[in-house]
Amino acid sequence: MSTILAYAKINLTLEVIGQREDGYHEIRSLMQVIDLQDTLSFQLEEHLLLTSNLPELVSPDNLVVKAARLLQEVTQSKKGALISLEKGIPIASGLGGGASDAALALQALNKLWRLRLSRQALTELAIKLGSDIPFFLCGKGTALIEGRGERVTPLPPFPKHWVILIKPPIEVPDKTRRMYASLKPSMFTSGQATQRLVELYRRGKFTSSLCYNVFEKVAFSSFPGLEKYRLRFLAAGATSVHLAGAGPSLFTLLRDRVKAEEIYVRLKSGGVEAYLARTL
Repeated sequence: MSTILAYAKINLTLEVIGQREDGYHEIRSLMQVIDLQDTLSFQLEEHLLLTSNLPELVSPDNLVVKAARLLQEVTQSKKGALISLEKGIPIASGLGGGASDAALALQALNKLWRLRLSRQALTELAIKLGSDIPFFLCGKGTALIEGRGERVTPLPPFPKHWVILIKPPIEVPDKTRRMYASLKPSMFTSGQATQRLVELYRRGKFTSSLCYNVFEKVAFSSFPGLEKYRLRFLAAGATSVHLAGAGPSLFTLLRDRVKAEEIYVRLKSGGVEAYLARTL
């Protein structure tokens, strides 16, 4: 049995350039891995079976199952696996937990089933499953994401930051699709916010005040009560609060561990679902 860790991500920037002819959106994003994690185990079996500490995730719609089925389909493999998924990343949070799980499943099963698919072949499968999955095939670190998400350019190591996260108790069915549908063409950009931050980042001058997420233009009207949690974040000591992916999670970045822990403790003591993580 092999056991691996699937890490979460935050979008330091997320811009939508426009809608493509295939119906998807062209994006430009600066993504960063953080050490909030799920744990997956894989064991060779005759059939494909998923177990989880969250029973509601044991479903044919789980991206891990979809990744395994897609591998079987394209390679004509008859092998199976017992897959155990222990969730540590909050579900439907904008932190990419499902995408990270799927990427690790593609890599682990490629090895377990001795399929010998190349990184490029896995990337082509990944984009069929979800736009964030190719990023997670690169492992830890920072990357510029373009296209639908299939163009991944690794960047130099990100300076260590502490990440405080809030996961509000807000659920919106089919969240990501509805968030994209909420965007108006006037909200599309040319990617300049990402380009600016990448240039500063390469020169060692990263500043979180330049983080940008187009979904912040619609999130606070799409997620009832989200503004209340942003204000609670600020009241706990955060100076800038950003939306994670398509939401509804919120985050702030700090270099100072002591201050990060203080904000985290204030949020937790106030009954907020909060997490303290580090960039990787």
